[in-house]
Amino acid sequence: MKKLIFSLIAMGSMLTAQAQPAGMTPELLWQLGRVSLEDVSTSGERVLYGVSRYSIEANSGERDLYVYDLSTGVPQLVIDIPGSESSAVFFNESTVGYAKDGQYWKVEFGSAPVKLTNLPEGSGNFKPVQMNDGSWQLLFSVREKVFPTSSDLYPGLDQAEFRVIDDLMYRHWDHWTDEYVNHPAFGALDLTGANLLETEGDDYTHLMKGEPYHCPIPPFNGSESFTMSSDGKYVAYNTKRATGLEFAQSTNSAIYLYNTETGETTEVPGQEGYDAHPQFSPNNRLLAFTSMARNGYESDESRLAIYDLRRGFTSIVGTVEDQTVEYINDFQWISNDEMIVNVPTGATQQLAELEIGRVREGERIEYDFDFLTSGDYNYNGFKYADGNLFAERQDMNHATEIFQVREGEVVALTHVNDQIYQAIGLSNVEKRMVTTSDGKEMLTWVIYPPDFDPTKKYPTLLYCQGGPQSPVSQFYSYRWNFQLMAAQGYIVVAPNRRGVQGFGSEWNEQISQDWGGQAMRDYLAAIDDVAQEPYVDTDNLGAVGASYGGYSVYMLAGIHEGRFSAFISHCGLFNMESWYGSTEELFFANWDLGGPYWQDPQPASYTDYNPAKFVQNWDTPILVIHGGKDFRVPENQGMEAFQAAQIRGVESKFLYFPNEGHWVLSPQNGLVWHTEFFGWLRTHLQD
Repeated sequence: MKKLIFSLIAMGSMLTAQAQPAGMTPELLWQLGRVSLEDVSTSGERVLYGVSRYSIEANSGERDLYVYDLSTGVPQLVIDIPGSESSAVFFNESTVGYAKDGQYWKVEFGSAPVKLTNLPEGSGNFKPVQMNDGSWQLLFSVREKVFPTSSDLYPGLDQAEFRVIDDLMYRHWDHWTDEYVNHPAFGALDLTGANLLETEGDDYTHLMKGEPYHCPIPPFNGSESFTMSSDGKYVAYNTKRATGLEFAQSTNSAIYLYNTETGETTEVPGQEGYDAHPQFSPNNRLLAFTSMARNGYESDESRLAIYDLRRGFTSIVGTVEDQTVEYINDFQWISNDEMIVNVPTGATQQLAELEIGRVREGERIEYDFDFLTSGDYNYNGFKYADGNLFAERQDMNHATEIFQVREGEVVALTHVNDQIYQAIGLSNVEKRMVTTSDGKEMLTWVIYPPDFDPTKKYPTLLYCQGGPQSPVSQFYSYRWNFQLMAAQGYIVVAPNRRGVQGFGSEWNEQISQDWGGQAMRDYLAAIDDVAQEPYVDTDNLGAVGASYGGYSVYMLAGIHEGRFSAFISHCGLFNMESWYGSTEELFFANWDLGGPYWQDPQPASYTDYNPAKFVQNWDTPILVIHGGKDFRVPENQGMEAFQAAQIRGVESKFLYFPNEGHWVLSPQNGLVWHTEFFGWLRTHLQD
């Protein structure tokens, strides 16, 4: 039997044998199974999902596939061999396809796996698509060398280590740009495994061959970047036709249609920003995709666009002023004029049914919209089949599990982490409306320790969110985990300050070029409001955050006027001039900061809203955390902040992870992170 790194049975025994913790601990956090939805069978009766589990000792994880049968209510392990499986689908009710080790496989329940491909090294992003005749096509990405390498210039100097760089972007998020790009490809799958999909030109078609453009667009896009119509006539994919400096400054991607009969490729009319996530309607007459209006604004409203394939025009769902459909996170057609959509609203993520009206050229598409879910939850990935809707759900007290949504009722299907949560105390999470300095109402989450006693006083943390346009929703993080913070004896104050999505365009966009202005006043309004409660220890307040949240900590360190006793900044932006000169996605810096620092007049981002300009006011202990492979916010930002604190004589510590990027991802580094994080807080807020 395949050995699970942490089984629920073993975990339950361990928790019983040992003293049960009052709340979540860093070690328990790593023992949680991380659940994600994969597919639903055509009948809607079987659900395919993955569970990732991590070993601290091995410093790695493994992902297994399970099938949940609604008729029995029992999950079944799909495959009983070592390794991780992903990109899984139902080929039929008893046969599952999956990606493993760069190839695609199938397994019939109770039988041995069958290899279906022998594709070149670097293939990935697998997406099987079923055709109307019942056959299957496999879409995937192939890696092609299109740029010369530095070693190509000096072939005789094979021990030299160098790069010759003559354009941007030479590095991106956590990796150095190399000579390869990913391109979409497709070919027919033989489900018997008698004929492996392996040879370009004979077995599969390579799109964009020789082009220097990426599909999927790095670093975070995957198989959602392409799809095929069920009649096999078209492949739709998105790419950004830009390289170098233009790539670094632009978000103008587009959807392209490849005609499999003629070999012709045409561009789908879209908007000036990101066009992404193409999906054909069941009758293949419409192509839906998400679309942003403005080039350079990576967090623009993500509207739903509909392209009429027969008449050749694109329309947008909803008016410009309509806030209901301003952000579409994900969607799935369920008929030729209906979809399930995922949208942010009021610091949660919910599922809704969207029915579109007639698509007319030059007109916005009218629609009907009905929420299918509610409550203080984040509904994330979802799948629909034969009237059955299944979704991932999480909240601040629970990691993701799979739920069925039916007629207003939501039923839990998986219980991967129940035994852990049943053995610990959970936090009370309160919604609090705080009046801001300009008279607005701001939704603020307040998370209390599991054994909260209102007659006592508690050290309290102001949580500063990253993004900056990311809402403080009901997310469950394995690093910035509110349940874990509260379980260590802290009240956590998490405001949805200016700039986050889900509260209308005006609220969202006010942060651009105003990073250190109203958003900082919103933070101070939140902590000042909660600090009026008798159970808040106003002598022991801390502020913590990452990315823009780390910037916020640096900014607050210079303007907090004695409110806080401790700061922690992870991968924060400290000096806006040196950050602009070392970051990679310049479209982000240009939009949010107002352009480069050498402009005349200089944008306020480099003067009034630059944390480095306020270091003379720093007088509070600060922990600085940074990763050496963080190229979005390069390591010099943490080093400059730490050095400034040291020279000023401010008690400070620098926690550096040379092989981590913007996030800390390895289990052992994660435990070090939490140990140092809470050690700093205990020293300065509890001792």
